[in-house]
Amino acid sequence: MPSHIAPPRVTIAELLARHRTLLLDAYGVLLHHGGPLPGARALIDRLNRERREYFILTNDASRLPASGAARFASMGLEIPVKRMITSASLLTRHFAERGLVGERVVVLGPEDSKGYVVEAGGIPVEPGDERASVLVICDEVGYSFVDTLDETLTLLFLRLDRGEPVHLVVPNPDLIYPKRERAYGFTAGAIAALVEAALRQRYPERPELGFARLGKPNRPIFEEAARRAGGGEGMVMVGDQLGTDVKGALDFGIPAALVETGLDRYRPDGPVQPSYLLRDLD
Repeated sequence: MPSHIAPPRVTIAELLARHRTLLLDAYGVLLHHGGPLPGARALIDRLNRERREYFILTNDASRLPASGAARFASMGLEIPVKRMITSASLLTRHFAERGLVGERVVVLGPEDSKGYVVEAGGIPVEPGDERASVLVICDEVGYSFVDTLDETLTLLFLRLDRGEPVHLVVPNPDLIYPKRERAYGFTAGAIAALVEAALRQRYPERPELGFARLGKPNRPIFEEAARRAGGGEGMVMVGDQLGTDVKGALDFGIPAALVETGLDRYRPDGPVQPSYLLRDLD
């Protein structure tokens, strides 16, 4: 017998009636690589028309907010830049709080990822620059994968062997994501996990060597949403992943709806129980 009472099934209209602010994941909720998912265009049009408060809360760290908004617009999703909260946008606060402004940074990701680091006050450099003290893994594309990872790993080992500091950041902690229907891919969190495994093998006495994770399910991205919304009261998260979207929201103290158009399916005996179930955004 299930150990949990199943969460109520609701429609997006019922969710809007109960909550003031919607936090919407992007991939698996609004779109995949093939285009918008069912109900996404109608929902965004309604939110804009009714001037409802909403934010796109995405772990994507490969596009600046303006680039992301332009991509959404090309699919018929008219989302203002001010509604975009990306995991990489949290680098500015992270760099300031940890004294990383002005440091040389190896950035794994496309040009927009490097743009985030520049905005945060970092100086992007190549993996072979042994003066680089920070590694930021934003995405799985934008570089020669194996060669760049080998250079980056070598850099970390050389600095650590010399007793020099390294700071590791992964804005997007997702391991996998839905590319399109019945197709999936690895992302930045999986690369960070690979690097951490290598560091544990070479430096077993250094358990502190690990990545700071900024995106869902971690608090920083929810804190930014609450700041922009003037507080967390009335917020609800709509996501497709139990371990990131749903768990992050629940840990932050707000309800979460699992929409069944993306990566995860509801598990009655699972450790993470959503507040609501949504078939789709229609």
